[in-house]
Amino acid sequence: MRIGSLSILDIAIVVAYLGAVLYIGKRAAAGNNSEDGFFLAGRKLGKLYQFFLNFGNATEPSGAVSTASFVYQQGASGSWLSFQTVFMNPYFWFMNVWFRRARLTTVSDLFEDRFASRRLSMFYAVFQILVACVFLGFANVTAYKIASSLVVKQPAEWTAQERASVDGYNEMKRLEHEASAHTITPAGHIRLEILQDRDARGQLHSYITLLPDFLFYGVFAAVVGAYIVMGGMSAAAVNEGLQSVLIIVFSVLLIPVGLHAIGGWHALGAKVPRRMFDLFGSGAAGQFSVWSLVGILLVSIVQNGGLSHNMGICGSATNEFSARSGVSGTYLKRLMIILWVFAGLIAFAIFGANGLSDPDATWGALSSRLLGPGLIGLMLAGVLAGTMSTLAAKALAISSLFVRNVYRQIWPDISQKQGVFYARWTIVVVLALGAVSAWLMGDFLSIVNIVLTVNVPFGACVLMTFFWRRLTTPAVWACVVLSTVTILVIPWTASKFSVLSHNQSLTVMAPTPSGEPAGVYFATVVHAKANDLASPLIGSGRFDFECWLLGKTGVNIARLTPSQRLTLQFFFDALFPFAVLLVVSWITPVTDPARAAQFYGKMKTPVGATPELEVLAVEETRRNPGRFDHTKLFPRSNWEFCKWDRVDTIGFAACCAASFSIVAVFVLLLHWAAH
Repeated sequence: MRIGSLSILDIAIVVAYLGAVLYIGKRAAAGNNSEDGFFLAGRKLGKLYQFFLNFGNATEPSGAVSTASFVYQQGASGSWLSFQTVFMNPYFWFMNVWFRRARLTTVSDLFEDRFASRRLSMFYAVFQILVACVFLGFANVTAYKIASSLVVKQPAEWTAQERASVDGYNEMKRLEHEASAHTITPAGHIRLEILQDRDARGQLHSYITLLPDFLFYGVFAAVVGAYIVMGGMSAAAVNEGLQSVLIIVFSVLLIPVGLHAIGGWHALGAKVPRRMFDLFGSGAAGQFSVWSLVGILLVSIVQNGGLSHNMGICGSATNEFSARSGVSGTYLKRLMIILWVFAGLIAFAIFGANGLSDPDATWGALSSRLLGPGLIGLMLAGVLAGTMSTLAAKALAISSLFVRNVYRQIWPDISQKQGVFYARWTIVVVLALGAVSAWLMGDFLSIVNIVLTVNVPFGACVLMTFFWRRLTTPAVWACVVLSTVTILVIPWTASKFSVLSHNQSLTVMAPTPSGEPAGVYFATVVHAKANDLASPLIGSGRFDFECWLLGKTGVNIARLTPSQRLTLQFFFDALFPFAVLLVVSWITPVTDPARAAQFYGKMKTPVGATPELEVLAVEETRRNPGRFDHTKLFPRSNWEFCKWDRVDTIGFAACCAASFSIVAVFVLLLHWAAH
């Protein structure tokens, strides 16, 4: 008996994994009657659990699936959307300590602690529900992309409409081959444009799945909700251990099988174009360039500061070194990314250029082609495991925010037990919204785009809160509002207004390096009527408001490649919030100097080795908040950067050495494969 491509053995493995997850959640439920116990596991997670928490949250299947998809389409340089994080590890060596020294439960607490602004604290909590929808939606889409490509209909079961969809896709691929060989007829060229227009609308498919998306999202969210609602952070931490092993297994699984299928390691270079092994792409043929890497890295660092789970993960560490130890977990992800890249290259060798109607299903299609009974189930269990860890951490962080910074602001007298009760119901609501968000999402590139930028407004505010004493409350409000409108609201809602989506000056198209036309400002541009190439153009998807603004300054946006336009967008998104913070802070009154002194005194106070020493250290700083001011790098300024000590210096140097060693190994492997 089989369900699509899944055998009974595959189904048994997946069911066994889900059963284990629920059992762990039930075991961890005991003792979760306080908020610290539910959200932070009593701040008792040591170095091993910090490793698993950081690895599990840094190594989600969405990274594997999206990386394989981008590499399949663009070559090794497409991996930078994920692999740029290798250069963030030295930064994490310090960031983890900042959040531990804050000695708070949520990032929302940070705004009340620093600015005494309950409204700002509450707004951050509400804003994060929107951010959670994006991250949870991305995780859900990833799991569905793989599962749906494994559970497919057989051709004999297709309806007439489904058969027409697959036939249209195959015809489009045949005509594209004729066009590249310059043997296509004028009538064939017109037919190709019509089919490409239909493909852009999502009407053509290379396979038909048996798995309804909304049903999958609902069941999946229910399982995650069950073990997190029962066990809280304790269940999440234990599950990370199990899930981390499965993530490693599914990342390793495809490589040896795939290489054997194409004829061995030497066949990879023969079947894949040389340019696709270039990690530092030139920007040609849609590749990411070095400037693209810098832009992506910059926006990633900014948005990372505002992630709601930072305080939960780093704050749950027993001490500073345990918090820093989490960096080792993120390094393991960088090695996983290398495997994901080779999976994408193997997919190109097997399916060829444009061989998949949905490149986002690259990982699933590869699994279905290469793996046998049992291994497919193990792969699917690994994907579910990694996705669950992402959903769990985000849902816990949001529930913590809402209990402490919304519920307790409105009803300050609720008990600890009531707080945990409200937290559990918040998790249910957040996971449900994540399922709805996934149902509404599009392709991976647009999803990754919003994932990288959705937290930028608050990320910039958090970083400046840590380091600039002159930062004011009005500046934070101005940054959040203006950045959200400019980076998120206008770009993602413009296509909903016909005055913009039907504006022919905004739906202009330009040829890509490969010769195919692409929208300059809108992510997708199609004709109003699918079979009428003379009908007006309509834009949909994300509107590149950043490039439109830069175009008004004289930049010729239409002459840039899609990769270059994306690079400009990332630079704008990363720098614009800081410009707002600096300008508005200088023209508005300073916040309470005494409160600021207490905050920055606490941020310079090392966490005590024992709870007793910690209490003494914090009390001493409360009496004398300036006792560590001699460690400031710029003593007479408002900048709070501190001089490095021995642990800072050695750790940073080791992280840099590890990062560049991983990049060097990656480059050597790609060079070896290409030759």
